Amino acid sequence: MTLLSETAIFLVAAVVMVPIFKRLKLGAVLGYLSAGLIIGPWGLRFITDVESILGFAELGVVLLLFVIGLELQPSRLRALRKPIFGLGGLQVGGTTLAVGAIALAFGMTWQAALVIGVALSMNSTAFVLQLLAERRQLASRHGRSAFAICLFQDMAVIPMLALIPLLVAGEAAHAANPWLGAIKAAAMIGLVIFGGRHLLRPVLKAIADSGIQEIFTAGALLVVLGVALLMESVGLSMTLGAFLAGVLLADSEYRHEIEASIEPFKGLLLGLFFIAVGMSANLGLFLSHPLQIVGAALGLMIVKAALLYPIGRFSGDGTEGSRSLAVLLCHAGEFAFVLFHEALAAQVLSPETVDFLIVTVTLSMALTPVLFLVNENVVAPRLRPKVEPRFDAIPDSEEPRVVIAGFGRVGQIVGRVLNARRVPFTALDISADHVETVRRFGRKAYFGDASRLELLRAAKLDRAEIFVLAIDSVEASIRAVETVRKHFPHVQIIARARDRFHAHNLMELGVKLITRETFLSSLSMAQEALESVGFSEVEARDTVARFRRHDEEVLLRQFAVRLDEAQLIQTSKEAIVELESLFEQDRDGDAEPAQPSAVDLARSWK
Repeated sequence: MTLLSETAIFLVAAVVMVPIFKRLKLGAVLGYLSAGLIIGPWGLRFITDVESILGFAELGVVLLLFVIGLELQPSRLRALRKPIFGLGGLQVGGTTLAVGAIALAFGMTWQAALVIGVALSMNSTAFVLQLLAERRQLASRHGRSAFAICLFQDMAVIPMLALIPLLVAGEAAHAANPWLGAIKAAAMIGLVIFGGRHLLRPVLKAIADSGIQEIFTAGALLVVLGVALLMESVGLSMTLGAFLAGVLLADSEYRHEIEASIEPFKGLLLGLFFIAVGMSANLGLFLSHPLQIVGAALGLMIVKAALLYPIGRFSGDGTEGSRSLAVLLCHAGEFAFVLFHEALAAQVLSPETVDFLIVTVTLSMALTPVLFLVNENVVAPRLRPKVEPRFDAIPDSEEPRVVIAGFGRVGQIVGRVLNARRVPFTALDISADHVETVRRFGRKAYFGDASRLELLRAAKLDRAEIFVLAIDSVEASIRAVETVRKHFPHVQIIARARDRFHAHNLMELGVKLITRETFLSSLSMAQEALESVGFSEVEARDTVARFRRHDEEVLLRQFAVRLDEAQLIQTSKEAIVELESLFEQDRDGDAEPAQPSAVDLARSWK
């Protein structure tokens, strides 16, 4: 089979399997692994030379470690040092000891037990962050704890990759002159650090000054591979060299440009690496020993979860957050594959052991999204205390003229303007974490659901003049308006709408002052765009004012036919023709420019 044919097979397998697994919320890594299983020796046997593919695909791991190094800026590490090194150190150290002890009990050498313990303590950072993002939990306490632990793991894998060659069984590898090898390694690391600080930036500047993007990309790749090859020449890991190169460039002015240039190559080669790992997974081993592999995967997940739960409690995540952390990080990740292959090359682990462990890790990754969804949708609701949602006590001394519901990016700007003019207000927000964050920055807000009548009474809405609705959720904002209109009909509502349909729902409830959240900022950008292409300030302002008036008229017309989809579509088409005709008349000189009134201009910037 030709190289072109093999490349086509890899691309087809990835393009088909990865989107399927992403849609199933199982992650891209499992998609690549499944693609490898299907096209490899244990599947359709399209490709059988796994070793040669793995040798080339390891460049993806090299580039991955380089990008991780780029992300680890010293300033960022200093700011997060306590959660990273505290929680991450506890997790990696505890798991390594527990799993390593189990491996020793099964007759492994201490070298093999150490590699297995560290490898299985690792998680998939991409896997974890994807699950958290899908559930909007990245900013939660257990989400921040999970990120800190994953970041420590990314760093911990580097010294382990450097240590593996020193763990070779029997003293053969370094018996001839152990000191000579150590001196060479130390000298090369020193050379790389010196060169990175004093040579890399001038070289990159010279390449960047050429103005040829593809040459800059080639230069970035050359830096990574050159440093990696230098480290390999003295017996150290290529990935260690790539990581060092990334760290040395983390604070450089070229960091983002390098990362953007490397990213496509890293993504494709890393995907190829996972496909190759999937091809090398011994599916026959799973079919012949299913109970042992399932037992090993479940045992690993139980051990890690048992260690992670108290770590979560120690960090202050609470019962539910600690349970989520334990379920989220109980799997082993893709760095285990990297460590196992390095250990296999160094003869620390046997091929049979590596086959067994790879299948075990893959199974643990496949089970994690399922367990996470079960925990979120079944276990957590059952164990959550059945109590009414609480809300903060609001002091009786509060006498607001305005009540703001939703104190996020919109509500805070309204609050800052009111505060600047000394207009008293009370701010409410449904997120306790967000309220806590706002208070740390010196702003006052209270936790609670603004659709609850008792909270609105506690906020003294009955004495207020204005209710500013800045809630992000459409459903929650509608509930709040219904409560306010029913129990506080005298209060004027100024509402934020996400889009036209949300605005129609608010209009149906009698809200008259509605601001679509992206509408005014879009008009401002449109005016700046017109001025930038040559229109005068007056012409640009007049155009935007005309467009705004026309769009608001269309919004009212569409409100009348909002329940008739055919009429709604027809009014949209008519509005496009009307708008073109309106400005066509201006171009022909048939109409005088309609200057916006003072009221229009004031409204346009409110």
